[in-house]
Amino acid sequence: MSAYGAIPAWSSGKVLPPTKWYFSSKESSVTIYHLTLQTARAIPGLIEYLSSVFVTEVETGLTYPQEGPYDQAAFEGYFFAADVFVAILDVKEESAPPSDAISEPSESSLALLDTARGRTWEECVMGYYYIKPNYPGRSSHICNAGFVVPPAQRGRGFGSVLAKSYVHYAPKLAYQASVFNLVYVNNTASIKLWERLGFTKAGRIPRAGRLKRKDGDGEEYLDAWVFYKSFIDTEV
Repeated sequence: MSAYGAIPAWSSGKVLPPTKWYFSSKESSVTIYHLTLQTARAIPGLIEYLSSVFVTEVETGLTYPQEGPYDQAAFEGYFFAADVFVAILDVKEESAPPSDAISEPSESSLALLDTARGRTWEECVMGYYYIKPNYPGRSSHICNAGFVVPPAQRGRGFGSVLAKSYVHYAPKLAYQASVFNLVYVNNTASIKLWERLGFTKAGRIPRAGRLKRKDGDGEEYLDAWVFYKSFIDTEV
């Protein structure tokens, strides 16, 4: 729960169509699916897998501020409070993708399980994220997002694809801007990624996180950046 209490979802409630995103090499692609808690629960084993990856991420103490025991119920309440998007690795295609595939995603007609093609979630889930209002009521048109890439899939460019798809999907959910409250200064990959996508640093919060050290030797306080991006052409 935020400092404002429970914040209800501000989106229209519609489910957006899945989109296929190619990597710069055009040798592989992912299809990103828009899920709600209800639709995710209907897919065998998916929520359990997403929850287990997120709980492990929380336990590492390097990226998210949550700590302490975290179970699937807590994950569902936090992550599925609004809209969730999951990236499924496509089976490699025989034919070449269209020439504009890198810059423009294309809609897909395949259901999520059809794209998974019997693979385990460990094999085909490349990452996922939520989109929800960052503030309540009169400021609920500004959204926030949280991203997870499973450890086995990191370093392969999936985080960049997720970020680009977020900028694609958030305005379609009627959000006008995005704020990331806590991008810890040690997360250099995320900082570079958001700056590359046109986000600006709105401020720096001193000692914003008590995070575990990467070498496992205790904890340390780190600053965090607040990032902002408008999704409309003209700001008031």
